[in-house]
Order: sequence, then C-alpha cells, then structure tokens
Amino acid sequence: MMSLQLSMLVCSVLGLVLAIPSNTCIVMGNLEIIRKKGKLSPSDVIFLGKGIVNILLQCVLSLPAMLYVLCLEIFYIRPVYGFMNTSTSFLTYYNFWLTFWLSAHYCTSITNLSYGFFIWIKRIVSNFLSRLLFLTALGMFMVTVPRFWAVNAEGIQLSENSTKPSGNWFHEVFSYFISANAIGCILPFCLSLLCLVLTFSFLLRHVWRVKNNDSGSTRPNLQAHVTALRTIFFLLLIFTLFCMSQMDTFLQNSPLYIVCWNLQLLSPSVEAAIIFQASNKLRRIIVRRFWTRSRRNTET
Repeated sequence: MMSLQLSMLVCSVLGLVLAIPSNTCIVMGNLEIIRKKGKLSPSDVIFLGKGIVNILLQCVLSLPAMLYVLCLEIFYIRPVYGFMNTSTSFLTYYNFWLTFWLSAHYCTSITNLSYGFFIWIKRIVSNFLSRLLFLTALGMFMVTVPRFWAVNAEGIQLSENSTKPSGNWFHEVFSYFISANAIGCILPFCLSLLCLVLTFSFLLRHVWRVKNNDSGSTRPNLQAHVTALRTIFFLLLIFTLFCMSQMDTFLQNSPLYIVCWNLQLLSPSVEAAIIFQASNKLRRIIVRRFWTRSRRNTET
C-alpha cells in the first residue's frame, strides 16, 4: 500500500512538471503561428485543442491522486469525487475525439479516396473544423453530465435506504456507463483505427506503384506521410493504454494497479511528446524561443 501511494504521488508531481510546461509550449507555439499567419492548419488547430485539454486533464488526474495519498477524507466526499470523475471523463472523451479528427484529417489528406463519405469528411475538416470541435465538446459534455448525477445518486440512494441500491437503479446506471463509454471511447477508437488502416494501406500501394513503375524519375518524399502515420499510431497506442488503465477498479489487489494509475497520470506528457514529433513548426518555434532567451541571458 505504501509503495502504491508513493508511486502515485511521484507520478502526480512528475506529470504536472512534464505535462503543463510541454503542453503550454504547444498552446503558445500555435498562438504565435496565429499571430504571424492569421490562421492555423487543421492539424495545428487540433494540436492546440489537445494542448489545452491535456493541461486540464493533467490537473484533474493529479489532484485526485494527491488527495488520495495526502487527504483521503476529502477524496471520498461525494460531490468532490463526482466532479473530478466527471471532469476526467469529459476531458478524456473529448481528447479521444480529437485523436479521431486528427486521424481523419491525415487520412483524407493522404489517401484522396473518392468515396462520398471521405469527401464529406475532408470538406468539413477543411472548412468547419473549429465549429466541429466545439460541437464535439458540447456533445461530450452532454454525455458526461449524467455521470455526475449517477455518482451522487448512488450516495443519496445508499444514505436514504442504508441498504444496497435497487436492481432497477443499478441497471440504469450500468446502461448509462456502457452507452457513454461506447460514444466516448469505442466509437472514436474504431474510427481512428479505420483511418490508420486506410492510410497505411494507401501508402503501401503508393510505394509499390512507385517501385514497380520507376522510370528513373525522382521518387516523391513520403516523410510527411510517414510522420502522419506514426502520429496516428502512437496516439492510438496511448488511447489503448489509457483505456486499459481504466480497468484499475478490477485490479486493486494486483501489481498492475500501480501501473494503471501511472499510465493515466503520465499520458498527457506522452501526448505532448507525440505532438512535438509530428509538428516541425512547433519544434522550430520552441527551439527559437529557447535559443533567443538563452542568448539574452548570456548577454546580460
């Protein structure tokens, strides 16, 4: 038990130290792009959204872990626990959908599929992405708000009856959690996985055609496409690990319980690293800022 508490406390602090500065750099970098160019590309808009969401997500992940270790009485106050649980669910679901929209943007930009559905996705991602992200956030908010009611209703039911909740109430809450996870986790994961498979198969076919029809001309540079594919894969990997870590309720007597908690606490930091490897513009802005600041310090 002591090792669990120590590990959670260390990862909570480490997550805050790593995630907040790195994701703040992502946000500030994109704001600088807006200041210079006036607008962002679709991928940069999603990176900006992920940076903001990851800052908030790290806070609502680290705070409960710290309360669990340092002040267990506050952690188990029903409204506090319900608010933190609901906030975590909303930010997590929204982050998963941001991953899908990024995957959809890469897929439609690279594959150039002529199916009506993909043409429609490409059009709305290119022209209405900001509104789309707002509507997605609104939809995830409507999905997760009943979670706060469900958590508090459990406490009210138990306090009033002093017995176990009724079977009908349990069935309703369980049905809600299944529906919310299906909309917030399973659906964006399946759609993102579909985009990954389509993108990878298109690149394989493209490389095969270039290799077999090479007439001495220079082969196209596929580095940007490979970077996009790698970004989707790593984000889906973090997606999968985070969902697996949500099984910690069933693993409380297992050593995997500590691993699951730590995966959740460090996931915003890992996502920031994935975004940095995906965006050359952000890397150049951050390097230039640090280089300028270090030169000023040396001159003074």
